[in-house]
Amino acid sequence: MDNTLSKQLDQQVNNLTSLKGMLDKELHLISSRDAEALMTLLNEKELLLTAIQQIDDAINPQLLALQQQGPLPETYEEQIAQAKELLSECQYCTDVNQIAVEQGQLRLGHLRNLMMEVRAKESLTYDKAGKKKGGFSGKGVSA
Repeated sequence: MDNTLSKQLDQQVNNLTSLKGMLDKELHLISSRDAEALMTLLNEKELLLTAIQQIDDAINPQLLALQQQGPLPETYEEQIAQAKELLSECQYCTDVNQIAVEQGQLRLGHLRNLMMEVRAKESLTYDKAGKKKGGFSGKGVSA
């Protein structure tokens, strides 16, 4: 059981390291606006998060049983500390990525508003009396 638990903790640390790398890549893809690559990465990230959850579900009962027997061995404590540190880094990266997405959405909304203003100005015409009139001039209208 001890050897299996150690291997599972190692795997969890490896998974969290991979997740951190994915989150760094995700930020790059968000900033470069590569939607296709981002969607592929999000699918991979979802699979990795599922694997992390499954290992957590397998590890927790074993750790609880060991803790009831006494203090955990130092190697386990080190692996757990490393996993917690990586998890904290992943949470920070996730927060940064969320802010990047929100800022991108704000920029997109601003750009959309600017385009609507430009279209409105382009469609502005004048009638015979010289008053401003919206809408494109159609066929048959001559200046």
